[in-house]
Amino acid sequence: MKKTDKTKLEEFIRVDHAGERGAIKIYEGQLLALKTICKNDDLKKKLEEMKLHEQVHSDFFENEIKKRNIKPTKFLPLWDLLGIGLGFGSTILGKKAAMLCTASVEEVIDEHYQNQINQIQDDEKELKQKIIQFRDDELHHKDIAYEEGATKKGLYSIMDKIIKTGSKIAINISEKI
Repeated sequence: MKKTDKTKLEEFIRVDHAGERGAIKIYEGQLLALKTICKNDDLKKKLEEMKLHEQVHSDFFENEIKKRNIKPTKFLPLWDLLGIGLGFGSTILGKKAAMLCTASVEEVIDEHYQNQINQIQDDEKELKQKIIQFRDDELHHKDIAYEEGATKKGLYSIMDKIIKTGSKIAINISEKI
């Protein structure tokens, strides 16, 4: 039986832990903006539901970090601040920007999780199944974002590139440090 590389496995769990926590922080920032500046109860409800999914994902990786004795990324406090700022900032720009934030992040995560799924061997079936399930949830969030008005037209295309680039940088750093 082929085994998953231990170093790779630790990187996967470390970065997924950081990413799911980051998603929660983005939603917290979006919800803060919706509660204080731009009221939209319908959008607030959708974001709260998606945040609950992210909490389940985060809890799973938090348990894996502890169970496997893996050090979380040292950048968690920075990612927390940046996540809240990204969520808040995108939401005060309007619903389309808030939804594009979700769609852009989820598109990066889709590719990221698929890459992990392709590398995890049969010795880590439970982890692989969880990541497959979580990827499906993230794709559902992306679909909701587009249904709710996310767009890449005009200046939104620049925002999409900035969010995706930032997400990829955070992934690369969190895997290693």
